[in-house]
Amino acid sequence: MSRLSVKNIKKSFGANHAVKDVSFELDSNEMLALIGPNGAGKSTTFNLLSGQMAPDGGQIEFEGQSIVDLSDREIAQRGVGRTFQIAQTFGSMTLLENVQVALLSAKSELLSFWHPAKRYKLDEAMELLRRVGLELVAHKPCCELSYGDVKRLELAVALANEPKLLLMDEPTAGMAPSERHQLMALIHQLVLERQSTDNPMAVLFTEHSMDVIFGYAQRVLVLAGGQLIAEGSPQQVRDNELVQSVYFGGGKTFKEVAS
Repeated sequence: MSRLSVKNIKKSFGANHAVKDVSFELDSNEMLALIGPNGAGKSTTFNLLSGQMAPDGGQIEFEGQSIVDLSDREIAQRGVGRTFQIAQTFGSMTLLENVQVALLSAKSELLSFWHPAKRYKLDEAMELLRRVGLELVAHKPCCELSYGDVKRLELAVALANEPKLLLMDEPTAGMAPSERHQLMALIHQLVLERQSTDNPMAVLFTEHSMDVIFGYAQRVLVLAGGQLIAEGSPQQVRDNELVQSVYFGGGKTFKEVAS
């Protein structure tokens, strides 16, 4: 059974058909890239999968159960984590506090006024920061971080819920090439670490950087105008003439852009 099964989902905003009958499946342990030019419908698709928007039609099943009518919080509680194009963290709080808040939300727990919040899940929060390489700056205010480290922190926050499915909307946007590869290598390593456990993790990510797409995706989906126009291995997508035309209009090739 697929970890995620999407069948003919659609979403319109007035006359704009942002997503048109998109269908695909995602297996456990898989890193799947969803790509397309600006306005292709990638972020809308992510919003439908995470429950931030309701589809106008179609079906979304997570581990064999429909999640179409669930809220974003209910979907997260079932094991779907997400990061955003613009990192969402609390700038005035320390890294450790950001992760503690995420753990508090993930466990659906409330702290009484006599329970010191700073002690909540301290070891667990530090372990998450260690996994993303930020344990040495755990007590630093988030607003003082570099953009690459903010993205790492957002990943730690997303991992607080121990997601079975991680949705990452342009995880490397705004990052330098070396930072992009460090972050994606980290995500790949996390997938590998959980491969042999009882809780494997699948990853669906959008991305504009061709080196990231072809370096880390096992399979690639291509959207254009809200429709799925191609699907296959990175090499198959790289060589697809329709995809080349949509992206480059017969100009540069993926190989030239990625090199």
